[in-house]
Amino acid sequence: MPHLILLHGALGHSDLFNPYLEKLSPYFSLHTPLFSGHGNSELPENGISIQRYTQELTDYCKKNNLTDVRILGHSMGGYIALCYAMTNPENVNSIITLGTKFDWTEEQALKESKLLNPDIILDKVPQYAQLLEAQHGSKWKELLSSIADLMIGLGKNPPLENNLATINIPIQIMVGDKDNMVTVEESLHVYRNLPDAKLAVLPDTKHPMDKVRPQLLLNLIKDFWNLS
Repeated sequence: MPHLILLHGALGHSDLFNPYLEKLSPYFSLHTPLFSGHGNSELPENGISIQRYTQELTDYCKKNNLTDVRILGHSMGGYIALCYAMTNPENVNSIITLGTKFDWTEEQALKESKLLNPDIILDKVPQYAQLLEAQHGSKWKELLSSIADLMIGLGKNPPLENNLATINIPIQIMVGDKDNMVTVEESLHVYRNLPDAKLAVLPDTKHPMDKVRPQLLLNLIKDFWNLS
């Protein structure tokens, strides 16, 4: 059976893929790794970065002898999937990204990182603070700070910039039309700069993985990977 790796986004969790596992398991051997600092995994002492998470995916594939993998990445998970394909082209069959932000500049990263202030989240959206604590435990505030640092690092040095044309595998870029973090325009730009890409705009769809309608996403997954 082909291997499908499901990669969660920043501050996300592999549990967000649970609604899809039963429907995808007849077609794939499924993998739902957790990036360090998420869930019950420890935050690395020397911080996190896109490069570190790309290396974690590399190590996961080596440890589990995974080759010719398919990857579905939500948000940051999609960015890491493409970084992995850029450095390990022989190991990736194809990729779907969903709600992945590609337009990273220092200004953009600072703006996004300021939204990750735990005190503001506690004050303005306490239910989100509760969710973060439920998913990531007592270290959720430290994780917010680490993700803010990751974003700033991404703004200073976006590894995919000017390298998209080197990723020569089938890729489907997907974005929700109501995504408040990722624009259809930046997704279109990336789609046009990839050698073998498709673009799908999901109607009435916001950024969070748990706001995506499972049947809509499953239909697009089945279409891209020719699953009957």
